[in-house]
Amino acid sequence: MDNVDTEHSTKGVEATNDFFSTGLRGRTSASDVDVDGSNVAYWTYRPVSVTPMTRTVLVIHGFRGDHHGLLRVADHLPEMRIIMPDLPAFGSSEPFVEDEHTVERYGKFISGFMAALGLDNKTVLLGHSFGSIVTSHFAAANPGAVYPLVLINPIAAPALEGPKGIMTKLAVLYYQVSAKLPRALGLAVLRNRVIVRIMSITMAKTKDKNLRRFIHGQHDAYFSAFADRKSLLESFKASVSGNVAEVAEQLALPVLLIAGEKDEIATLPNQHKLMKRLPEAKLEVIPDVGHLIHYETPVPAAEAIRTFLEEHPA
Repeated sequence: MDNVDTEHSTKGVEATNDFFSTGLRGRTSASDVDVDGSNVAYWTYRPVSVTPMTRTVLVIHGFRGDHHGLLRVADHLPEMRIIMPDLPAFGSSEPFVEDEHTVERYGKFISGFMAALGLDNKTVLLGHSFGSIVTSHFAAANPGAVYPLVLINPIAAPALEGPKGIMTKLAVLYYQVSAKLPRALGLAVLRNRVIVRIMSITMAKTKDKNLRRFIHGQHDAYFSAFADRKSLLESFKASVSGNVAEVAEQLALPVLLIAGEKDEIATLPNQHKLMKRLPEAKLEVIPDVGHLIHYETPVPAAEAIRTFLEEHPA
């Protein structure tokens, strides 16, 4: 296995700075649990105070991310109990023992994780980007298991089709080649800071220099925290071969779509098409942001989630 440091603790909250509240660390506890033979690290953010609006929200992050990415959203939902695991093979969590890292297998992981923590069908399920694919497929395959569903920057259309298809195919080649190179060289290619920075610069839309610096620092710190090249390639293939629209008609629960006006990965026209296919959906479009809603605009995202949960109580 191409190991990375898997230490985890309450350092899941950054040192307090301009981008996190002083109270977030006090809400935070770190734990781990065995799910189907893999050790999974997860963080719980307790509600500041329990109110009739307090819900448990299970958060599933995107490809090559970990729980750090959604911290700013969690910070702006102080009345909620938020649980954020590092998906198997990312962050501080081990990969699946034998199984391939597919959308369906990650859905099975959600079932096992919820059972291990005793999470019931009143749990709110939230997915970002690749997490939107995993959570939507899970909700479609397990009706009644969660309520409701929140998707941030949802992947609404096939990544291998349309004008961005050629770039996606090149990315597939990048991961395939990196997996076949000698270990040290392959890891160097995958964790190349220049490539990570180009990706970060491309996705960030904010003109705030301090916020851009923060985003780049987050990607530098956490984007390369994957377990090994094999599981990374499998997860990437899963991320570009599935989408939410595949199961839209099967989602028999309220769904909130939070989309970025300038998202070049999950484009706005595709969000409108997706909404029309969902039995019960609401689309919240945040202006002047792309695929990094969780970093750039956590306040309107949290407000949209809060309003949606008020409209759909447990």
